[in-house]
Amino acid sequence: MRRLLAAVLTLLPCAVHAETVTFGLDWKAEAEYGGYYQAVATGIYAKHGLDVTVKQGGPQVNHTQLLLAGRLDYNISSNSFLALNFVKENIPFRTVASMFQKDPSVLIAHAGQGNDTFAALKGKPIMISSDTRVGWWNFLKARFGYTDAQIRPYTFNLAPFLSDKTAIQQGFLGSEPFSIKETAHEEPVVMLVADAGFTGYASLIATSDKRIRENPDQVKRFIEASIEGWYSYLNGDPAPGNALIKKENPEMTDALMAYGRESLKKHGILDSGDAAKDGIGAMAAARWAAFYASVRDQGIYPAGLDATKAYTLQFVNQKAGMGK
Repeated sequence: MRRLLAAVLTLLPCAVHAETVTFGLDWKAEAEYGGYYQAVATGIYAKHGLDVTVKQGGPQVNHTQLLLAGRLDYNISSNSFLALNFVKENIPFRTVASMFQKDPSVLIAHAGQGNDTFAALKGKPIMISSDTRVGWWNFLKARFGYTDAQIRPYTFNLAPFLSDKTAIQQGFLGSEPFSIKETAHEEPVVMLVADAGFTGYASLIATSDKRIRENPDQVKRFIEASIEGWYSYLNGDPAPGNALIKKENPEMTDALMAYGRESLKKHGILDSGDAAKDGIGAMAAARWAAFYASVRDQGIYPAGLDATKAYTLQFVNQKAGMGK
């Protein structure tokens, strides 16, 4: 009994002193966030002294605003444009890790219509969201000569695409292609924007400069635990994370989550490029500089913007979680 009591008392300080962290996603719970749910479900965050609540996003949720208002401690910034927006607007928040080395955004078309390359889509109507219009769409305009006259609204409803064989729309690698296969029983043409040369990071974790300055240890533990969660989800048994995802978002099926996870693995979304040697979450100053130069030359951002304020390398490139 004394030994049991001693063991319990030894564990209590960890539980009592676990720091509460609220983390916002940029979309609904799905395999593209599997590493975070895996870190919660398997106790990885707890092992790092953190009590993490993951809040899913959605079309009516603006977690960036909640982060800036202090209602979230960390959130997912979808792409590098959002990080540069912080700098442009002189907002004291920045990226502390980039979980996706490749942006999983895709353009999707029907097979057999001649719409199987990015170049072939020039001048043709394409359904995209308002966020995409101010994001990687600008890369496609500069790279392939697309124009805004091609834009048609995308409302995250597949019906317009499925009813028109000439339709082209945006999507995410691990979701819309699967739904199209399941619904229409056809294999769509899927073109990964990153494969066309888009170098922006994706699924970045952002937090405040104040937190980085005043509690760098928490930031370090949160990033390292998240990275460990991702290695566990990709290379181990994803069942614990998937169970939490389904609890949060009952629309997720086992088949869809398996497809999403396999898409991440097959295309090296998390562990390619610099992450192959420096670990998931890796970032490089040279890549940030090149990305800024490209979007500056497209007129999206002004000359003289200090892109180094968009990120910090303090918590990444340390091979955290590798081999686990």
